[in-house]
Amino acid sequence: MATYIIVAILAYAIGSISFSVIFSKKFAGFDVREKGSGNAGSTNVLRTVGKRAAALTLLCDALKGVGAILIAIIAGKIIEDVDKALLVQIAAICVVLGHTFPIFFGFKGGKGVATSLGVLLMINWQIGLICLVFALVIMVLTKMVSAGSVLAAILFPILTLFLGKEHFIVEGNYFVFSIIMALLVMFNHRSNITRILNGTENKLSFKKSK
Repeated sequence: MATYIIVAILAYAIGSISFSVIFSKKFAGFDVREKGSGNAGSTNVLRTVGKRAAALTLLCDALKGVGAILIAIIAGKIIEDVDKALLVQIAAICVVLGHTFPIFFGFKGGKGVATSLGVLLMINWQIGLICLVFALVIMVLTKMVSAGSVLAAILFPILTLFLGKEHFIVEGNYFVFSIIMALLVMFNHRSNITRILNGTENKLSFKKSK
């Protein structure tokens, strides 16, 4: 039990490092949560700070997911009598929760898409790439980052159904986990979903807002 708790805490702590806030303060001198949509994510950084800061935010947020999964894998190899797949799943969920509710930044974080992508690429890189390409296509067609993110999250459990447990980096059943991850992303985009349905969702723009 201690191993699961330690992995959960470490993953949450990693997720709680809000790179969007760090980079917005470094490059623009303000907290990105005080500008634009108020979200601590790479899309808002793109709109309010610029492409360089947004790219760094996206990369570092994804690496948080990668790092959390690596910790879970290493712990599973070192500690005997643990469910290795469960360790990976706990780490994945906790790193996204940390990104969404960061303890180091007043529990006001981002929506967890980039971090979830890092997790997916580690768990099964094929699924990760499929979801990434699918999301990008939706974003190009709709010019809405939120639409691509939500639909890619829904695609994840569907893809999981078609893969056996041996196809994941740590063998196990990932279907219930995939549903939880999808629901987390959808919950974090609940206001976006409402705006999409109302036809008032913001379109992607590469111009910084003032």
